[in-house]
Amino acid sequence: MIARPSSAAARIIPALDTGDLGRAEALAASLAPHCGLLKVGLELFCAAGAPAVAAIARHRPVFLDVKLHDIPNTVAGALRSLLPLKPAMVTLHAGGGPAMIAAARAEAGKAGVDRPILLAVTVLTSMDAATLAATGVAGSPADQVRRLARMALAAGADGLVCSPHEAAMLRAELGPIPVLVVPGVRPSGSDAGDQARTATPAEAVAAGADWIVVGRPITGAPDPAAAAAAIAAALPA
Repeated sequence: MIARPSSAAARIIPALDTGDLGRAEALAASLAPHCGLLKVGLELFCAAGAPAVAAIARHRPVFLDVKLHDIPNTVAGALRSLLPLKPAMVTLHAGGGPAMIAAARAEAGKAGVDRPILLAVTVLTSMDAATLAATGVAGSPADQVRRLARMALAAGADGLVCSPHEAAMLRAELGPIPVLVVPGVRPSGSDAGDQARTATPAEAVAAGADWIVVGRPITGAPDPAAAAAAIAAALPA
């Protein structure tokens, strides 16, 4: 598995959220010196599939953010299909339950030391208390994150995807071992877009994030490489 980041730039995961593989490759080439991993999410993976992962992995290890969520057997089979691509990290929804997460961990284990880090997505950063209530979940996002986090780690997940608002709580309660990857990160003055629970890069790292995922503030900037470098410069070493 990939080691935890050893520098400020290595903490950054730019999100290559585009359906255009050529644009994604160009972004990957320019951003590679300023980041630790590169995110291939649903938009790019659905547009270009396995070749997208292979192309982006030539520049940096891939954070494959496909949020697997299905019955345990199907998720295990999906992970089996993804392992030959050698992603550094793969996401799955904690809401799939402990049996699903355990099945994914068992399948990932077949790759031995080269297996990906398995990250359980707790509550999407676009969701707030009202959105959770609309889905039938009572209580605050923090309560739901805490509940799903403990369940997912007990079932075999290596770490969690959580918003900056819950990172400090999880780090304090769960200790230093679980990997925390934090999306919803926006440099000061950036548009939050469709993110409901955000923080600046420095705030997210101070809260306990190992890696931060940054999308549009980097990829939508006039000079994406300069934007990524500026974020790294604002982070603690």
